[in-house]
Amino acid sequence: MNKHNFIYGIIVLLFGIGNTLLAQENFTINGVRDDRSNYYAFTNASVHISPTQTLQNATLVIKEGKIVSVLEGNSVPKGAAEINVKGKHIYASFIDANTHYGMPKVEKGNFWSWSEPEKIGPQNPKAYNANDAIKANTNAAELFKSEGKVAKEMRSIGFGSALTYLPDGIARGTSALVTFGDGKANELMLSEKVGAHLAFDKGSSKQMYPVSTMGYVALLRQTYYDAEWYKTTGHEKFTDVTLEAFNRSQNFPQFFATKDLFDLERAAKVAKEFQKQYIYVGNGDEYQDIATLKLINPTLILPVDFPQALNVNDPIDAMNATFSEMKHWELAPSNLSLLAKENIRFSITAFDLSSKANFLKNIRLAVKRGLSEEQVLAALTTIPASYTNSSDRLGTIEKGKIANFIIASAPLFTEEGDVLENWVRGKRYVAKAWNTNDFRGQYTLTVADSTYTLKVTGKDNTSAKWNVTVNDSLKLDTKAAIADGILSLSFKSDTTTKATSIRLSGWANNEGNFSGEGKNADGSWLKWTAIKSASNTEEKKKEEVEANPELGDIIFPFSAYGSKEIAQQETILIKNATIWTNEEQGIIKNTDVLIKDGKIAKIGNSLKANKSTKVIDGTGKHLTNGIIDEHSHIALFSVNDVAVMSSMVRMEDVLNPNDVDIYRQLAGGVTSAQLLHGSANPVGGQSAVIKFRWGKTNPNDLIFKEAKPFIKFALGENVKRSSWPMSDRFPQTRMGVEAVYIDGFTRAKVYDDAQKTYAGKGPKPRKDLQLEALAQILNDERFISCHSYVQSEINMLMKVADSFDFRVNTFTHILEGYKVADKMKEHGAGASTFSDWWAYKFEVYEAIPQNAALMASQGITVAINSDDSEMGRRLNQEAAKSVKYADMSEEEAWKMVTLNPAKLLHVDHKVGSIKIGKDADLVLWSDNPLSIYAKPTHTLVDGTIYFSLEKDKQLKKDMQKERARLVAKMQAAEKAGDKVKDVAPKIEQHMHCDYLHLD
Repeated sequence: MNKHNFIYGIIVLLFGIGNTLLAQENFTINGVRDDRSNYYAFTNASVHISPTQTLQNATLVIKEGKIVSVLEGNSVPKGAAEINVKGKHIYASFIDANTHYGMPKVEKGNFWSWSEPEKIGPQNPKAYNANDAIKANTNAAELFKSEGKVAKEMRSIGFGSALTYLPDGIARGTSALVTFGDGKANELMLSEKVGAHLAFDKGSSKQMYPVSTMGYVALLRQTYYDAEWYKTTGHEKFTDVTLEAFNRSQNFPQFFATKDLFDLERAAKVAKEFQKQYIYVGNGDEYQDIATLKLINPTLILPVDFPQALNVNDPIDAMNATFSEMKHWELAPSNLSLLAKENIRFSITAFDLSSKANFLKNIRLAVKRGLSEEQVLAALTTIPASYTNSSDRLGTIEKGKIANFIIASAPLFTEEGDVLENWVRGKRYVAKAWNTNDFRGQYTLTVADSTYTLKVTGKDNTSAKWNVTVNDSLKLDTKAAIADGILSLSFKSDTTTKATSIRLSGWANNEGNFSGEGKNADGSWLKWTAIKSASNTEEKKKEEVEANPELGDIIFPFSAYGSKEIAQQETILIKNATIWTNEEQGIIKNTDVLIKDGKIAKIGNSLKANKSTKVIDGTGKHLTNGIIDEHSHIALFSVNDVAVMSSMVRMEDVLNPNDVDIYRQLAGGVTSAQLLHGSANPVGGQSAVIKFRWGKTNPNDLIFKEAKPFIKFALGENVKRSSWPMSDRFPQTRMGVEAVYIDGFTRAKVYDDAQKTYAGKGPKPRKDLQLEALAQILNDERFISCHSYVQSEINMLMKVADSFDFRVNTFTHILEGYKVADKMKEHGAGASTFSDWWAYKFEVYEAIPQNAALMASQGITVAINSDDSEMGRRLNQEAAKSVKYADMSEEEAWKMVTLNPAKLLHVDHKVGSIKIGKDADLVLWSDNPLSIYAKPTHTLVDGTIYFSLEKDKQLKKDMQKERARLVAKMQAAEKAGDKVKDVAPKIEQHMHCDYLHLD
């Protein structure tokens, strides 16, 4: 222990024992009472009262865990022990508003395994919610236990208190505000039931539904509706302890933990729907879509766990690193400053930091990227205090507040600032010795009458290397060890092998210089000094470089083929093209098309352009409307949930505008698609019809606003899942699938009648999102796309539809459609099929490549779909197969991927043909669009060029250049001492109907 700390400790101990002021005990004492009242005056301090107010040469007085006063000058109250902190800085201890400190471990749930049946209903027999992922009755205050090691880590980086909750489930119950002190839980807890916590994560629930993010969204929405209904009506019928707790917690601050930026945006949709104000726990990627964040205007809790550089020394490894991963490594430290510039409010969390030792280092990096020290301090003190309703007790150094504060060696957010002590409720916790100097640098070493150069290099004192040199170049064999400021240093006085070592022992003074005694090579005693002449120039140089770093652009979307500018709508004139109109005019040659305000404005010859019009030469090229994929699963984070009737889930809740397949399909001439739920259940989720607006970062911006609502139904092998081992979930047979439909629509009709006849009198009917979607089908407000294969099931569903007086809009896949085409025509169903898939499972053994043409010959509207990301960008060639196999005309074949899917999706008044007034969703092809040699030279959506061969060529050059720059920067970071991690190749998952992604 150094001299200062020893005297300091004696003062604290003697004063405490001698003081006779007694406080009221909180419990019966079993032993001898500790009478220490903890009455201290910290003098000569720089006290940072708040983020905007600092007192110099001030005195902070605390007593019995509370702040008594903060005054200018150094007056010490009678009876207080004086602690001189001259040259030091005092800050309010930090508050972490997002921790799981002191909580039990949460085991991840699983609804199914090879040895156990699916768990369909709730597994808890108590009077809780019908879904085990809703755990609103969880009370962190009842679970909390102190964790000494974790508390010590958090104190060492400046934190004195935290909000803690159990991260389990979608509705996670309430949190408690606790301190990072030592002692009993009831002494550490400041408040119980402070906030309510939510997330899109089922946690430990083993119940089957939900398993996907869209299912989590649906369950949370249903819970809000159920809680409101329970409050007014439901409680009279049954008791639900969980919903009662959920309702009680609505008056608390609402915290929402998110996995990424898209999670935040989908949570904001829920907040808007139910008029909630969430405090979002972010992930550090928020800078990637600030435009959308500004619309949401969120309140945030943000991490500073910046990603590690990648080990890119091997060129193959570098190639496997994703473009977005490399960009994020560089730009993540700018996240806080970019948000602060937009006045987006946030606090900072450190709890999930992979290494707590990196916290202040990362904070300082954020400051170098433009975040002010005032903003940092607010994000660590006053803002989290406001989140936790504790501003009257925490967050600033003011009279009457809890004595939670830290003593720092220098301004804390500079390189010299270290947390020396953290006082929690007036109790001292030492983090670092006060007189610790940075020994790195260059010294003039004088030993008796000889002079040498001593160089100390390295990342820090612990790993420092000590080297003695002669004439500033000849390095001598040196050994060194330092502990508690005492240095043992030995070196050979010259380079000859016979020379013996000079052995020195000494200590450091407050200025960081050394002096002491030692023995010469001949054994005689001598005196020595080492006077510091320069600091660690290598570290300083590194800091200066980081202060003005070269940073790449934020790109939209934040993905490969993203651009720093989002494509904009233009006035465009396409000249002299061969136009496939899909109208009565058919194919017309050497014709111009003018595009204005996103619409087709004129079609004709010799159209004129003004100076602001972009002119594209279409000579020798073919102009078509964009391809429409009636059945796709690209641009989705998940595709299936597993409830037998999953009609409450929505594909729009899991849109991924960053999916590079959007760009790839634009390169194949596709401009829009219906994104369908998978086929894991008889009734799947609600579809999302989107336009491929590449670069739009807000998922809502992809939605085709004029499209009608659709839903996915499914028949066949995927639905009944009887091949799953240990499965006992209904249905197990194709007959059971029919029973599901009959039961569902029977209940939906009763539900719909109750909703329509309710006139505000008597008990209000419960809103059921599952039956709501089915009722929309009965009311012709939502349309069905049904996964199907064999004729018997196609007939079955049409009969069920007829009995409930609704129509199946589209049978998709329908590879046996040629067998029942006449019945489909009579029913009014359309078809969306594969061109020539067969024999990939038992249901398709009787598929034929003439299927599409045969159905079309019966007057059915027929489309060719992909159901596959690779096939989706080659749908022009899929359409051509009906010309090959069935002698279909080129124009009719082309309509199967353009006008016909537009009709099936009820958007043919907007897209599907080239007609004045329609959306300018167009593709200019280098050749006949049905040719295998045809390439889109330009793909437009709403009159905006989202793909062109020219731009694609430039993007590839830009990406190659940017990758090379980032590789060099990562290699430089590794050379400078940063830890790097190996590249983990990411498998790109192409989703299909039967893909079951467990979020």
